[in-house]
Amino acid sequence: MQKEAKSSYFDMPALDVSVAFPQATPASNFPTCTSDYFQFDDLLTPEEQAIRMKVRECMEKEVAPIMTKYWEKAEFPFEVIPKLGALHIAGGTIKGYGCPGFSVTGSAVAAAEVARVDASCSTFILVHSSLAMLTIGLCGSEMQKQKYLPSLAELNTIACWGLTEPDNGSDASALGTTARKVEGGWILEGQKRWIGNATFADILVIFARNTSTNQINGFIVNKDAPGLQATKIENKIGLRMVQNGDILLKKVFVPDEDRLPGVNSFQDTNKVLAVSRVMVAWQPIGITMGVYDMCHRYLKERKQFGAPLAAFQLNQQKLVQMLGNIQAMILVGWRLCKLYESGKMTPGHASLGKSWITLRARETVSLGRELLGGNGILADFLVAKAFCDLEPIYTYEGTYDINTLVTGREITGLASFKPAPLRQKSRL
Repeated sequence: MQKEAKSSYFDMPALDVSVAFPQATPASNFPTCTSDYFQFDDLLTPEEQAIRMKVRECMEKEVAPIMTKYWEKAEFPFEVIPKLGALHIAGGTIKGYGCPGFSVTGSAVAAAEVARVDASCSTFILVHSSLAMLTIGLCGSEMQKQKYLPSLAELNTIACWGLTEPDNGSDASALGTTARKVEGGWILEGQKRWIGNATFADILVIFARNTSTNQINGFIVNKDAPGLQATKIENKIGLRMVQNGDILLKKVFVPDEDRLPGVNSFQDTNKVLAVSRVMVAWQPIGITMGVYDMCHRYLKERKQFGAPLAAFQLNQQKLVQMLGNIQAMILVGWRLCKLYESGKMTPGHASLGKSWITLRARETVSLGRELLGGNGILADFLVAKAFCDLEPIYTYEGTYDINTLVTGREITGLASFKPAPLRQKSRL
């Protein structure tokens, strides 16, 4: 018996979004930057301005046309790695060893420009550069710097950074992965989780507790080390292109020359986190700039009731609220960079900057989602993707609450990370 022929009505491929919705331009053709309303460029050096424009041009041309496809599939766009490498931004503030030696402000501006187009690519660079490379740069031996940094700076090799564990997230200093000294090296045992770039990194910077001293040490682990396993975490709703992984370390041997001599306690790890937290604060600045730029263009293109959406008072109010948030976020981020560059930045400064900026960013992308209506839930128009991508950034490098407590401890002199000791019940 012959199968009944199906009508051509069924099983047709989706229409291209520009055909299905011709009234507005999708994010694959990225909008002009209109979000720098207070002319932040005037606060940048010529070198920092050049970094900004070079990264912006690359991201708009090379990444914007393909990002939605990869985000939807939750796959990393390996084809863009050579293009990102050619920007020469990996290594950020590190001087020498093939690294660019940017100012903190220059590195932050580069991070924002990557995030303006795609937050996943920004996180890929941040993990590789501001965490893994910076750890080697600040805490590595001269031999380690010469061996690893030049290739990492070109993105010829990729790194990840393993601190977080299944049982230790916010309480990262309580990590349970162990490092036991043996002849010629160390044996690492434990598990890491949420590690960006883990599934394809060539080297892994791993933090473990020294079983002899009970202090945190750092190690460089090669991807081919026996006993090492990295698997992808599935079903994320944000930063879908980032390949976060679970890492299992089963009696992984690390030779003495790959132990990071500058990591002897969790305080050494915090030196890296201080810089990376500044970079993370600039990710939501870039994300909200891209969302505003998209909304600004969309409201002028999309018409309802015989007029562009930009002509309606409610929409203008939301757009201006978004714009005001972005200007304030930029200025807080810029001041944070200057405090670091002058040696005045404290952990409380970095935590307040990261927590406040991500909070304002959440509000800003939510307004953008409202402005785009139904298209506000389509990744094709950027805002829905940015809305989801911001959620993990609000959480990583210290949740909003934990960063608030870091600043709270600094301004009061009282730590409140742990609950008060249980007291005996009153007789009353």
